[in-house]
Amino acid sequence: MFTGIVQGMARVVALEVRDQFVHLSMMFPQGGLDRVQTGASIALNGVCLTVTSFDGDSAQFDIIDETLDKTTLGDLAVGQEVNFERAAAFGSEIGGHLLSGHISDTAEVVQRIDTEDNCVLTLSVHSNWIDYLLPKGFVAIDGVSLTIGVVDVDRSTFQVHLIPETLRVTNLGEMRVGMHMNLELDSMTQAVVHTVRRVLSRRDAKQE
Repeated sequence: MFTGIVQGMARVVALEVRDQFVHLSMMFPQGGLDRVQTGASIALNGVCLTVTSFDGDSAQFDIIDETLDKTTLGDLAVGQEVNFERAAAFGSEIGGHLLSGHISDTAEVVQRIDTEDNCVLTLSVHSNWIDYLLPKGFVAIDGVSLTIGVVDVDRSTFQVHLIPETLRVTNLGEMRVGMHMNLELDSMTQAVVHTVRRVLSRRDAKQE
């Protein structure tokens, strides 16, 4: 379980690419792997991965075909920085919202507006997901817990507002139009939408 409160950025130092498989080596900031163990879960750009080995501030991960198909991790390059979050510990403060690290899909940046103290990203998603994106609701973009702004159902787009602190501690400030980001929908919103749909479907069936 994660919270969407990114703890820093890790750098890709090596990629071993095979058929539908990637062995990934990451360098973390000093202290970023304190008390880590083999088998521990770390989210990279919002994707929950398992530590296969580690040495000092370096850790290795295996990425299989399902993850490569559903996320942006297959596009990583040596030297690139990604957001990381260690798995939440019992008793720790939950500053964002509950996340599993299981990515729903990717979203494309279709507009970026920068002002002196703000950055607004407009993201496009597959129409299948738009019903789960509600104004003032939660969403995770590349592992960052964010509040949803304007939602345009007809265009299947939504906006997120990035404060200077988010731009400072994450890689979201590097996002440009045309780039893709990992999207994790809020599980509670999904549960409510599915429940309402099921209840309405049964009611309509009884009325026929």
